Amino acid sequence: MKVLILGGVAAGTKAAAKLKREDRSAQVTLITKSADISYAGCGLPYYVGGVIEERGDLIVNTPEKYAALTGVTVYTLREAVALDSEAKTVTAKNLETGEDEVYDYDSLVIATGASASVPPVEGVELSGVFTMRTPDDAIGMRAYLEEKNVKRAVVVGGGFIGLEVAENLKDRGISVTVIDFASQLLPNVLDPEMAGYVKRHLQKNGIRVITGTKAEAILGDNQVSDVRTSAGTLPCEIVVLSAGIRPNTGFLAETGLEMFKGTILTDGGLRTNLPDIYAVGDCAMVKNRLTGAPQWSPMGSSANMEGRTLAQTLAGKEKCYPGVLGTGVVKLPGLNCGRTGLTEAAAREAGFDVETVVAVTDDKAHYYPGSDYFITKLIADKKTRRLLGAQVLGTGAVDKMTDIAVLGISMGAVLEDFDNMDFAYAPPFSTAIHPFVQAVYILENKLGGDLISMTPAEYAAGKAEGYRVIDVGQEPSIRGALHVDLGKVNGPIEGLDKEDKLLLVCNRGKRAYFLQNRLRYFGYTNTVVLEGASYFNEVRVGAPGAAVSPEEITRVKGLGFLFDKRTQDRFNARVITRNGKVTAEENRAITEAAELYGTGEIAMTSRLTVEIQGVPYDNVEPLREHLAKAGLETGGTGSKVRPVVSCKGTTCQYGLIDTFELSEEIHERFYRGYHNVMLPHKFKIAVGGCPNNCVKPDLNDLGVVGQRVPELEAENCRGCKVCQVENACPIKVAKMVDGKLVIDQAQCNHCGRCVGKCPFNALMNYTDGYRVYIGGRWGKKVAHGRYLDRVFTSKEEVLDVIEKAILLFREQGITGERFADTIDRLGFEAVQEQLLSDGLLQRKSENLSAQKHLKGGATC
Repeated sequence: MKVLILGGVAAGTKAAAKLKREDRSAQVTLITKSADISYAGCGLPYYVGGVIEERGDLIVNTPEKYAALTGVTVYTLREAVALDSEAKTVTAKNLETGEDEVYDYDSLVIATGASASVPPVEGVELSGVFTMRTPDDAIGMRAYLEEKNVKRAVVVGGGFIGLEVAENLKDRGISVTVIDFASQLLPNVLDPEMAGYVKRHLQKNGIRVITGTKAEAILGDNQVSDVRTSAGTLPCEIVVLSAGIRPNTGFLAETGLEMFKGTILTDGGLRTNLPDIYAVGDCAMVKNRLTGAPQWSPMGSSANMEGRTLAQTLAGKEKCYPGVLGTGVVKLPGLNCGRTGLTEAAAREAGFDVETVVAVTDDKAHYYPGSDYFITKLIADKKTRRLLGAQVLGTGAVDKMTDIAVLGISMGAVLEDFDNMDFAYAPPFSTAIHPFVQAVYILENKLGGDLISMTPAEYAAGKAEGYRVIDVGQEPSIRGALHVDLGKVNGPIEGLDKEDKLLLVCNRGKRAYFLQNRLRYFGYTNTVVLEGASYFNEVRVGAPGAAVSPEEITRVKGLGFLFDKRTQDRFNARVITRNGKVTAEENRAITEAAELYGTGEIAMTSRLTVEIQGVPYDNVEPLREHLAKAGLETGGTGSKVRPVVSCKGTTCQYGLIDTFELSEEIHERFYRGYHNVMLPHKFKIAVGGCPNNCVKPDLNDLGVVGQRVPELEAENCRGCKVCQVENACPIKVAKMVDGKLVIDQAQCNHCGRCVGKCPFNALMNYTDGYRVYIGGRWGKKVAHGRYLDRVFTSKEEVLDVIEKAILLFREQGITGERFADTIDRLGFEAVQEQLLSDGLLQRKSENLSAQKHLKGGATC
């Protein structure tokens, strides 16, 4: 039996290897367009981020090793260009010689996969535009990031790969914006309310997300500078196109193969409509395991299973591929996401009588260190009570939750089948009643009428109109809501009529359910529990202008909104600028935001951050969304690196360095790159262009001052009675002593004003550099910083010292103290010694991964 396989990544190599194990006599030939086979396509984003360090780690097998291991004949750099199903031949072009080669077969397996879909927009050919499909894509992107020192990226596409790339770019300290034409992230993967939570989470973690937005053009001269979108122009140095894939089936267009939108239709045996021709992997259309309807599921997992099943079929075994569930899992910054089965919309479209629930549960014993949560959405059929789908968000093992659902759906399980499943339990791993079973119990309660609830989707659509919100949290946390202490409810609640429409909300949902149970017993007839509670939903209560709770004031302060104490609900929003430097388009966006969501007034802070004045609490999120569309963000508060401030730099007559360029680099590397790094207190950085001290670099936690160190050539001094150098020195450090010019370097501030003033060339040469001050502060307690002994002559040295200072403050500072206090406690000489050596950088990973300073000391 001659079996020809087209394609050498997942499905093709799996089919070939398994077939040779099933039937050693089979003549199996594999041809592939690439020089590589069996590469780890799903690992490419992690190579970009540096998690996978070596290119070789992406290659699962070389052609030579694979052929020796399996007995399969492998030809690389062969592109299939024609199929003659009657003659049973495939024509392929040898990409090394350019010649056509003909391969015959008894059975043909098409596993040609898919390629990145490149949107038809202007500028996709520019340097700095990448797709993410092959090892060469990832290798080229990582090299470009390093070579160009990229600081800003735009990812076009909010699917699995796009979000994984965004996370890895962010981990490299790059500012990332994700745009998607769809109205939500992960379309057809998550339901809108679950995708909405993911979007909010990404934004809180420093990744801008703009949905419902189309990329219109990529701009730049030779290399990328901006992306023009339907929501505005986004500056960037790299663009990642991750807007989907298309099957590599163009060469099959006139062959008679039955296809749909480029995918090859197959039956349960993975057969096509043509005799002895099969298709597997990303080029094949299989079926949905639940509905039987055709479904394209281009995933590495299903590709491998399809290849294996087909190999057994070709070897004569009775095998059938049952279809896919669209199972997937993705790692995001501080959040994992898993899903399987039908979405709510797909289940309704398929004709099921759908019921859903959104449940927030512990992911392990709540008292165990590192415990967190799962947000689980279950979709089931009301009549049969059959599980149809699951979507899970959380910081931990969402894959195990998803896999339980996969098993249940595949076995046709109904909800009650999960009730007493004996899942593994120990505090480090799970809860006594497994979190998946807890979610099932909540859905069973809802179906049985024991729980009357409102879904997050219903709440977002306005179904809570007319309901009075009851806060059932352990402490009051919902502005404008009536707080009820659950433990004290032993009868009717004073002030609440039993016919009132009451929406019960707690932090995660359990206390609200308990209160509903009691109130129904006491005769309350219109109580509804909000699923997902305040943990998942953005709960707003009361008329505009109502007082904001202290908890909410703290929360939105972390977003850059400072409470105006003269009001009950208004804030000043800090818009982060590049040292006060904004484009005309960004300025228009800020002005529009001030008019739409604030008082229309804009102020500049002392640190050159724009503040939009008088933003009502209810306008906080709309304002952030408006600014995000222009590539802007709010922030700059908390115990973190603060936005950088600098003087005019080279536009000042005394300027010695380009302060704008340096401050922007510091901003990108440390304000953005260290966005999630908690410190003992705030850490302010100032860049001064000269020793005139305009931005008070010595009154910041760290200051950088431009230097011009004069190089005196004493042998050229003529001992003039009137020394031009002495006259030029503004601080009178240059002096004539015994007929010779002397400059006391210990007192010289390196302003450079003396350079070139001597007519006899005694002072023509100089060295440009940077002086670094540490330990300054102003405010309640003023302290002048002290400069390090070295004058640094390269920008990279300065950036390294800044990073070391931040790392030292995080590692050795005490929560609540300023950097000046840390230096005083440790001693300046001890701190300087560490900043001038490399130990802090060597300990960086361990330092940043430590759970430290989770509650810092910054108060403004």
